Amino acid sequence: MGNCCSDVGGGMAAVGGTSSSAPTRNQNDAVDLFYKTRGFQGGYSQIELSFSATNLRDKDVFSKSDPMLVIYTKGGDGALREVCRTEVVLNSLSPTWITKHIITYYFQMVQTMLFRVFDVDTQFHNTDVKMLKLDEQRFLGEASCTLSEIVTKSNWSLPLDIVHTGGSSLSTDLQHHGRLTVRAEECASSKTTVEMILRCSDLESKDLLSRSDPFLVISKLVQSGDVVPLCKTEVLKNDMKPTWKPIFLNIQQVGSKENPLVIKCFDFNSNGKHELIGKVEKSLADLEKLHSRREGENLFLPTLVGHIYQNKVLKSQIFVEKFSESVQHTFLDYLASGFKLNFMVAIDFTASNGNPRLPDSLHYIDPSGRPNAYQIAIQVVGDVLQFYDADKRFPAWGFGARPIDGPVSHCFNLNGSSNNCEVDGIQGINVAYTSALSNVSLAGPTLFGPVISNAALIANQSLTNGAKKYFVLLIITDGVVTDLQETKDAIVKASDLPLSILIVGVGGADFKEMEILDADKGERLESSSGRVASRDIVQFVPFRDVQSGEISVVQELLAELPTQFLTYMRSRDIKPTS
Repeated sequence: MGNCCSDVGGGMAAVGGTSSSAPTRNQNDAVDLFYKTRGFQGGYSQIELSFSATNLRDKDVFSKSDPMLVIYTKGGDGALREVCRTEVVLNSLSPTWITKHIITYYFQMVQTMLFRVFDVDTQFHNTDVKMLKLDEQRFLGEASCTLSEIVTKSNWSLPLDIVHTGGSSLSTDLQHHGRLTVRAEECASSKTTVEMILRCSDLESKDLLSRSDPFLVISKLVQSGDVVPLCKTEVLKNDMKPTWKPIFLNIQQVGSKENPLVIKCFDFNSNGKHELIGKVEKSLADLEKLHSRREGENLFLPTLVGHIYQNKVLKSQIFVEKFSESVQHTFLDYLASGFKLNFMVAIDFTASNGNPRLPDSLHYIDPSGRPNAYQIAIQVVGDVLQFYDADKRFPAWGFGARPIDGPVSHCFNLNGSSNNCEVDGIQGINVAYTSALSNVSLAGPTLFGPVISNAALIANQSLTNGAKKYFVLLIITDGVVTDLQETKDAIVKASDLPLSILIVGVGGADFKEMEILDADKGERLESSSGRVASRDIVQFVPFRDVQSGEISVVQELLAELPTQFLTYMRSRDIKPTS
């Protein structure tokens, strides 16, 4: 749990509680932070893939081919990993395979898949497909795509040309090897959510001079025997018969309704050393039975007896006041109904970046082709988001520079145009960025307000026009923002719009103040007029912290986007159309 808070109010917030002077936060915020600090991210769903093909090559002399499909995933290093083989369909050039493949979809990752079709020789028809040596079968061709390309299709069906890579020339051969169709369907467990209201009775007091301040932590048991936290309740002060606010568990998070859960009841302590009151181990199915039977379950407390721990059964009981299941619309449901993400980028051209002509500058363009930090951030974020942008025309701005014979601008079109801020694709952003370095003088100070306001204006116009669009602004900067309050005001105002803001800090500056803008690290932002942001729309990460870590800058930055998207849609009761 950790002693990471300087006061009682902060400590209670860290375990999902609230204090009277702070805005109420989602009861699962602390668990989200727990996962993020350990490399676990949200925004995932289980996807079932099915496959069919048409007009395959006929490699048999007296009959048609007997095709089998082999599915691979491609890692970040380009290495292939075989994940599935279908059955063999006999004597068919247009097979529909029965075998399905279930894969976990991660929004924040580019998941490349490769599909290879083989004609299985007659002598191997009675052999288990898993035992087949592929080099003994006839290769018919292959196709490749990303999982994002499939789920962004309105019908979740993607046709792919099957090509043969073994010949010396592909140009005359591509059209003759058939077509593979990959269809996707989101598994029901990704959408099913359980809502529960839990209460306890006769809790034992752990405090000498007052009653306990109880809260619950719900975790799942995994095969290794470890427990993985799923959610936490708020802290209820001085309450021996607490009833907590509703908690929500996704069936996919749990694994299944039969998977064992550990529910621990703690007494909150402001120093972070929370004392265990008692616990139970029950599955969701067990908890549902407790609710239907209106029964309680006694808590137990592991107690050292001699040299071994024994479970001491307590008088305290836990009750399930409410248990209901519902199907929630997911991020992928909105994509399937036509919603798109629109990517925008703003680049810091302040003088603190250093002279672009010198190798120690953050804006230095290396003649060898090695990208600088700005180019890397554009590429890795853009590589993910481009699949969700229909026209792939991206607004791109610079800030903190002086155009030739002009005053310092804190929001200028990166392409040099006076009336059009859009560029074509990720390559277009990079070309415009490189060109701008030759056409502006680096200046300052570092102001975010103007670019955020510009992005908000575009999002507001789209909202007014009824477009199914959600906007993502990437700001790349080398320094701490100078107009902090003006930036807060712009963010609070933009929190009502279909907009999220990703901020990448490059270079060696101290970005501690920047974390204020990211509501993960504290309370929601407040404007100069006292208005509180309606939701968290900012994600900040120092580029140096993730360059050499296990979590890439893309995953760190993008992991929150689906949740921010859904928070916006649900808060405005916007539902995906079928």
